[in-house]
Amino acid sequence: MWEDELVAECRLLLANVTLQINVSDTWLWHLVTTGGYSVRSGYQTPSAQIHPVLDDSEKLIWHSQVPSKVSILAWRLFRDMLSTKSNLMNRDITHVDDSLCVAGCRQIESVQHLFINCSFFGSLWQHVRFWLGFSGVDHNVPSTHFSQFTNYLGGKRSCRSFL
Repeated sequence: MWEDELVAECRLLLANVTLQINVSDTWLWHLVTTGGYSVRSGYQTPSAQIHPVLDDSEKLIWHSQVPSKVSILAWRLFRDMLSTKSNLMNRDITHVDDSLCVAGCRQIESVQHLFINCSFFGSLWQHVRFWLGFSGVDHNVPSTHFSQFTNYLGGKRSCRSFL
């Protein structure tokens, strides 16, 4: 039963705890130097995670003419927050045997693989570059890849908005 597993896990966590008779119990919050919890420190801790910094391209994903669902997809893509098989495996939602790309290329399905390196899906960038009339090399980081694509067009604001 799952309750038995939880009890066993709890016992393992408490195995190295030593109780001391004349010492008061205290709560410690290790995420701030004072050791005391505050709502502000609880809020700032998840917010302080490092995310890729985008240049002017970030403004383009939140452009008023871009549908919200597309902006949210791009934002999650750049932060590797999509439900790829590798992310699901890291969260113990799927098994390692189920982590290969849906295109059948025998590689682990990650954001970088699906959108850039996959022999099937990643090859679409070649066609897009041909259609737009320029050549280039794909970058392995999705946010940098997007910035690179928008910068290929130089200062043409209308073209950058189109992208």
